[in-house]
Amino acid sequence: MPSANSGARPAPHDPGPHRAVELVIPSDPAEARRIQTDIEQLLKDHHCGERDVFGVKLALEEALVNAIKHGNQMDRAKKVHVAYRLAPGHFEVHITDEGAGFDPCDVPDPCAPENLERPCGRGLMLMRHYMNEVAFNARGNSVRMSKVLRNGK
Repeated sequence: MPSANSGARPAPHDPGPHRAVELVIPSDPAEARRIQTDIEQLLKDHHCGERDVFGVKLALEEALVNAIKHGNQMDRAKKVHVAYRLAPGHFEVHITDEGAGFDPCDVPDPCAPENLERPCGRGLMLMRHYMNEVAFNARGNSVRMSKVLRNGK
């Protein structure tokens, strides 16, 4: 995606149709929440349905937490790269951390009886539930998620 903006704290703005926003943030949950808030507002400003806004926000939160906590091990010196694009009827986001990566096939099924009390795998399950597409790179340190959006409530 072409770069529309980079840096630690850009002003929220409307990227317009088909224009990407690229950001680099430290492994800081507060920065992740700021990005979530900016994207949530962008979706609301473009009259996306409440269910879609909720789903994108939740999937985004899980992916950012995974990048910061599991990928970068909460190391503030390591960065998280976030690129997103809103097009008519479609939202896409790429999140990449500087960690070693993982194999999503090795994540236990959180719905299996033996895993019901374990916290692992729930975030990935939520991402897959709320987004239309979730794909990881071969290394497992970058995720691309997309969502077909509906207007209205």
